[in-house]
This record gives sequence, C-alpha cells and structure tokens, in this order.
Amino acid sequence: MKKSASRIREDIAKLQDQLKQAETKDAERIGRIALKAGLGEIEVEEADLHAALADLAGRFRKGKALSNGMERAGPGSTSTTEMAPVTSGAAESSAGEA
Repeated sequence: MKKSASRIREDIAKLQDQLKQAETKDAERIGRIALKAGLGEIEVEEADLHAALADLAGRFRKGKALSNGMERAGPGSTSTTEMAPVTSGAAESSAGEA
C-alpha cells in the first residue's frame, strides 16, 4: 500500500528528530571525552582544532588508531592521553563542517 504524502512528511519529521537526538548524544559524548583530555583548557584557534580532530577521525577511519593508546605508549608509561604533534591545517581542506 502506498503512503500518502502527508504520512511520508510525518515519517521524515520523526527521522529528522531522531537524527538530531543522535547527533546531540554524540556531541555530548565527544565533548565529555575532549574535556577529560584537557582540550577545554587549551587556547587554540577553532580552525586548528578542527583540523586536528579531522586528522584524528581520519586515522580512526583508516584503522590505524589503537584501542586505548597504551600500546603506543610503551613499557612503563601510564599516560593514555599522549598525542602526536599536529600541524596546523593538516586535514582542514578534506573535512566537511559537522
């Protein structure tokens, strides 16, 4: 049975609401993680931070990132928040605005 145009619009509105809720949940989760990592205390230009995060996302997409950083840290290390230096603008042109 075909759906009427009004029913399809209702379905679209519900899906848009679900998408908004999912994006909000993801943003809150990522924000909490960023604050725990100390990003809230660093003075950095938004474009530079965006580029660094886009680079990080790219590394996870390619499967190069490890589960918790301890494997990279080596023996005797207790820090899981060490990060490699990121050059300004490294991935800015390839990432879209979220």
